[in-house]
Amino acid sequence: MLPYALIKSVHHLTIGLSLTLFVWRWIGVLRGERWPMTRPARLSSVAIDVVLLCAGATLWALGDWHPWHNPWLGAKLLLLVLYVLAGSWALKRAQTQTGRVMSGLVALGIAAHMVGTALLHHPAGWWLPLVTGAGT
Repeated sequence: MLPYALIKSVHHLTIGLSLTLFVWRWIGVLRGERWPMTRPARLSSVAIDVVLLCAGATLWALGDWHPWHNPWLGAKLLLLVLYVLAGSWALKRAQTQTGRVMSGLVALGIAAHMVGTALLHHPAGWWLPLVTGAGT
């Protein structure tokens, strides 16, 4: 069995790769370039995301976490769906440049919140200090 730390490292690495490729593709789409929607670019994104999902599912199983018992995980899974939808709009579904820009920014904001949710193990993510009143 692979050690937890190795799987977590793979998960973190693929998060970085996935977000980096999304940003590169999004910028390419905004610049009117064709490569972001080519088969190799799309398949690379899918391949990275499959590894990311497998690593995440493995961590989930090893940690014996369940979305209904761990609200932060449930929130993260919901945010993942929203991130995919916003990213899809940013790359191909939005009909205007403004729509693509706004969708991409929303996708990145959701991704940032997912990171905060995962690191702090709380659905509020980076907003946790405001929710709990920490620092007041």
